[in-house]
Amino acid sequence: MYKVQLNKFEGPLDLLLYFIRRDEIDIYDIPIAQITAEYLQIVEDMKAINLSMAGEFILMAATLMRIKSKMLIPRPELNEEGEPIDPRRELVQQLLEYQRFKEVTTELSMKWHEQSYRHERSFVQEAEGVDTAGVYLRKVDLFDLAQYFKEAMDRMQVISAYELHQEPISLDDKKHFIMISFDGDGILSFKRLLSNCQNKLEVIVTFLAILDLIRLFKILVYQNELFNDFEIHRLEKN
Repeated sequence: MYKVQLNKFEGPLDLLLYFIRRDEIDIYDIPIAQITAEYLQIVEDMKAINLSMAGEFILMAATLMRIKSKMLIPRPELNEEGEPIDPRRELVQQLLEYQRFKEVTTELSMKWHEQSYRHERSFVQEAEGVDTAGVYLRKVDLFDLAQYFKEAMDRMQVISAYELHQEPISLDDKKHFIMISFDGDGILSFKRLLSNCQNKLEVIVTFLAILDLIRLFKILVYQNELFNDFEIHRLEKN
């Protein structure tokens, strides 16, 4: 049997997604008994990992056992409509959300490396026509954007099953929305832009749109240290 090395996984959700992909499991119909048994066996062998990571994995083990016990109850819990509540529902939502986050971060990384390869200058290079004199602006790198992205995601509600089945938000539409949202000076606040996002899916598309506009040299991003906000500067007229 192939031995799973926990240090290759970013956390318990990453490990669970590995099980799901490996065994070609339907993420909406997770065999909790099977997954829990294998997960607990791995947790038993976690001596080599650090304590902070161990805590995360042990907490997930407790969650899996709680879900398993609920699924064994003859009379399941009912919702307001009198329909049975699937004990796996919250875990499925977390896995879907984490999977989408992984996809987005991978795409962000690919776009960043592609842009870096094509252009020998940083995408936060001072651009001609952007006047920052007398303003407390700091250039923003990919780490800054990723951190801001994570904070914005954390503030949003968990993605609901309804939202997951909604019509996907168009990247082109979001880029167009950004380009028509600048003020008279060609500046747009990150906070203001994200305040229009209704859910985490829209936050994801917004960040992808920003990264693509940076790649196309249509915008630059700075941090206004005076107001603790990011500013998007337009580099071309609409």
